[in-house]
Amino acid sequence: MKRLVLAAALICVLALGWFAWGWYGSASVEQETAFTVPDGATLTSVAGRLEVQGLTGSAEAFLLRAKILGSGDPVQRGEFALPAGASAATILDTLQHGQAIRRFVTVPEGLPSIMVYDKLMAEPLLTGPIPVPAEGSVLPDTYDFERGEARVKVLARMQAAMTNYLAEAWSKRKSGIAVATLQEAVTLAAIVEKETGVAGERRMVAGLYSNRVRQGMPLQADPTIIYPITKGKPLGRRIRQSEIAAVNGYNTYTMSGLPNGPITNPGRESIAAVLDPAPTPALYMVANGKGGHVFAATLAEHNANVQRWFAIRRARGEL
Repeated sequence: MKRLVLAAALICVLALGWFAWGWYGSASVEQETAFTVPDGATLTSVAGRLEVQGLTGSAEAFLLRAKILGSGDPVQRGEFALPAGASAATILDTLQHGQAIRRFVTVPEGLPSIMVYDKLMAEPLLTGPIPVPAEGSVLPDTYDFERGEARVKVLARMQAAMTNYLAEAWSKRKSGIAVATLQEAVTLAAIVEKETGVAGERRMVAGLYSNRVRQGMPLQADPTIIYPITKGKPLGRRIRQSEIAAVNGYNTYTMSGLPNGPITNPGRESIAAVLDPAPTPALYMVANGKGGHVFAATLAEHNANVQRWFAIRRARGEL
């Protein structure tokens, strides 16, 4: 009788050990593997997906052990990295309490909407179509997304970010600025964005163009010539005289005031510059040969600056 009791106890110990080893011992994750928990998934459906993907031996055994030995917390939606050699316990804990993998897409300052569209459509981990967003409706920034997320949702976050930033920035605008509406602010900020890549110049450039708007002068911003031709993509050549003379809703060489709308998606700094431009009498600017510009209040001063710029270009062999 005593031997039977000992044998039974041994069998129980071995069974418990086997049961625990199936939970805490190494599972079938041979290398780090990404595993996605879809929205609305349950522990039962997750167990089935783990078996299908060969990450556990049996969905039923995983589910039984999870209910007895695991946490009762729900699994999270998202994509998770399961480490090589992970146990079933580690898998469940990762899905319940781990950090989902975040992926990122960046919209740099001054990226036109057609190229935002191209960037999102080229991301293979996103799904579904999107329209080309309205120019100036996307806030340049870095955005995270999940594998399989709809492109329309990512684009909506980008546009909501712009809407929220504009509301905040507009409430802090300086009095007496040259723009009367948010749309005008974005339109002018887009020109500032394309005209200078020097952060310290943005308020000065905004001040110059604000002066031209107030005085009814043509803005004469080269990027506005290019926009109707390429929708903001690089032209890849010099602007032709016929294009400078073209009459349309964007060419600020043949019209006074602001173009019909933004020519790109301006960043926060360019928008802020338009809403708080530098106080300056400047009406003209030309490249200084160092990546920035020199500014002038009179045409005579500007012409002298242009001659200096030509001399720099001749010295470089560009003319």
